[in-house]
Amino acid sequence: MLTGIDHVGIAVEDLDAAVERYRRTLGIEPSHREVVQSQGVEEVLFEVSDTSIQLIGALGPDTPVGRFLAKRGPGLHHLGLRVDDVASTLQALRTAGVPLIDESPRSGSRGTTIAFVHPTGMGGVLVELVEDAR
Repeated sequence: MLTGIDHVGIAVEDLDAAVERYRRTLGIEPSHREVVQSQGVEEVLFEVSDTSIQLIGALGPDTPVGRFLAKRGPGLHHLGLRVDDVASTLQALRTAGVPLIDESPRSGSRGTTIAFVHPTGMGGVLVELVEDAR
């Protein structure tokens, strides 16, 4: 099922300030920026080797990331795991009794297909399954 780590998602309160901090501190440049209305976020990705750091800012306080920031503040939000087929991975997890947030795949940024696994099924970590569009 698992083929790699796609990204580490980090919730930030001020996306532009966080982007500048990562550029200045780590000496890396953004590789992708996108607003994902369906998820209520704007994201910026920094490619690092074969994975990415994803900074995510909320489009409003009543979005999942907005509520996360209000409750927990900025920090690690989720782990994006690369899989060959999100639909079959969801089915295998469902069969194993793992709680899911998404019962079926949906569109993600960069043309990917994604689904989220509930943190209670993954030891407290929100996991995003990511199937590359290629």
